[in-house]
Amino acid sequence: MNVDAFDLLATAILLLSREGRVEYANAAAEDLFGRSRKQLAGRAAATLFDESDDIGHAIGQALARDFADLRQAASVRRGSEPMQVTVTVVALSEQPWPVLIEAREIEHRVLADRNHRLVDEIQTQRELLRNLAHEVKNPLGGLRGAAQLLEAELPDAALTEYTQVIISEADRLQALVDRLATPQRAPLNTRSVNIHEICERVCALVRGEFRTDVTLLRDYDASVPDLQADAERLIQSLLNVMRNAAQALTQPRLTENAQITLRTRVARQVMLAHRQHRLALVVSVIDNGPGIPEALRERIFHPLVTGRADGTGLGLSLAQDFVQQHGGIIEFESRPGHTEFRLVLPMEPA
Repeated sequence: MNVDAFDLLATAILLLSREGRVEYANAAAEDLFGRSRKQLAGRAAATLFDESDDIGHAIGQALARDFADLRQAASVRRGSEPMQVTVTVVALSEQPWPVLIEAREIEHRVLADRNHRLVDEIQTQRELLRNLAHEVKNPLGGLRGAAQLLEAELPDAALTEYTQVIISEADRLQALVDRLATPQRAPLNTRSVNIHEICERVCALVRGEFRTDVTLLRDYDASVPDLQADAERLIQSLLNVMRNAAQALTQPRLTENAQITLRTRVARQVMLAHRQHRLALVVSVIDNGPGIPEALRERIFHPLVTGRADGTGLGLSLAQDFVQQHGGIIEFESRPGHTEFRLVLPMEPA
């Protein structure tokens, strides 16, 4: 058995000794259990799960050859929060290890399915919006031109106030239509970028806008390598997400000690845009606000969907568009006191 191949898998793999102790752990197992291979080696595998008695019993049955494989639900702890996983215990024959354990995060599969559905939905909506924008532009141009002609013929200069309102509103709608129709037309201007330089620039912009209303915290992984990306679009994407979080914390102010944490990590074996990627960059924006209303969660990235009275509903949609242009996706999870948006980008060029 070539154990090196296990590092290519997105699921956690543990190979056990006859005593039920870990002799091998793949890269995904390091991520799932939050421990290095050296820390996992020699540990009783059952103790890695909250249901240690049940897992221990299953391992004993596998050692006794009572079954070929057994699947069950369990949970592991990475930090203080339990994580639901599906555990498969496999009895091996004619191998150096008598038992193999495969653990897969349940939420990971649910999230991947939701992300695939989201990509397809947004693509359909963008096509509809582009068609709508094309139909709206011509009447807007005619409306603006008619207002200018009318202004030139008005006998009283004071009446031009009304034509100016028509012209300015036509211009505002024209700008909105352009934003709906054109985000994805220009090609990416890719170069080698350092994600932490982008993060620091966005932090400076958010700090300048929100001053002391929001505390910004950083949790960077200094080992994250540079990636090939369009720096300006990544800046705009991250800025839109962070600004959205800051506005949720301050307009109106519902949270004392409002905080946003900006975190960077590397993830392994990530499914993005129906493709498996060996390495991906994850930039997380975490706030301690009230959370996303349940009614908005399935449509939060759809154009023109917003929870604020003064919002346009374009910020998160545009951020999602720019990240998808890089072959990535923005995903989120939200509950009161903890909302996390994750910009997931493949380390390989899109």
